[in-house]
Amino acid sequence: MMSVNKIKSALTFIFIITLAFTAGAKDGSYYQLKVYHYKTEAQFNQLNTYLQQAYVPALHRHGIKKVGVFATLPTDTADKRVYVFIPMKGLNKLEELEHELSADQRYLADGAAYLNAPYNTAPYARIENILLKAFLGMPGAEVPSLKSPKAERIYELRSYESATEKYHQNKVDMFNIGDEIALFKRLDFNAVFYSQVLSGGRMPNLMYMTAFNNKQDRDRHWDAFSADPQWKILSGKPEYKNNVSRNEIVFVKPMDYSDF
Repeated sequence: MMSVNKIKSALTFIFIITLAFTAGAKDGSYYQLKVYHYKTEAQFNQLNTYLQQAYVPALHRHGIKKVGVFATLPTDTADKRVYVFIPMKGLNKLEELEHELSADQRYLADGAAYLNAPYNTAPYARIENILLKAFLGMPGAEVPSLKSPKAERIYELRSYESATEKYHQNKVDMFNIGDEIALFKRLDFNAVFYSQVLSGGRMPNLMYMTAFNNKQDRDRHWDAFSADPQWKILSGKPEYKNNVSRNEIVFVKPMDYSDF
């Protein structure tokens, strides 16, 4: 039989783990990234109206204080997309939102044209949902500190896939333990978020977003990053070799009503 002291120690351990899990669930460290793929200007206009007048205001009413809405550049014609970035205090908020929105009469009225769209005039080609968990080095999303008008800003969404789960964790460690996040911060990259992909079409994977006043500002920042002594040392460490097998860069612009 277990001694009283061992039982107390076990209960204390369980309490600490439960407390840590609860705190982690409330720190705003989960994100949903909804990706609307569209083909026509009519689809974009209908989708944009819905997001601006119905969806984003409804999320605000139901506890999501800041929502990011970004669109691919007009020159990116191969796959036109609108990204909706939703920070959440816990995974249970995903299910709660579905119930809350279905009972929100104002949302249902404001979004009626989108919600009741006929099958042959759908406001998008398809929707992609990506579930993310924030890195420990930046446990919550941040609004970038930029001086330019929103119309001039450029945001960069990066996706880093790895060959295996072990290499993926190694790249995550490079950001957190290797202090790559601190390097980005020191060079004023204005990161919106850093995250691991928990569920999505491309895994194992991590995603992060940085923000710039304009394209020229973005290029200057990356030139400085590439030449930085800290990056040269970090990227040269043998323990971080081969931890990215495929990367994707998407340039987007924030919509006027985007909170980020």
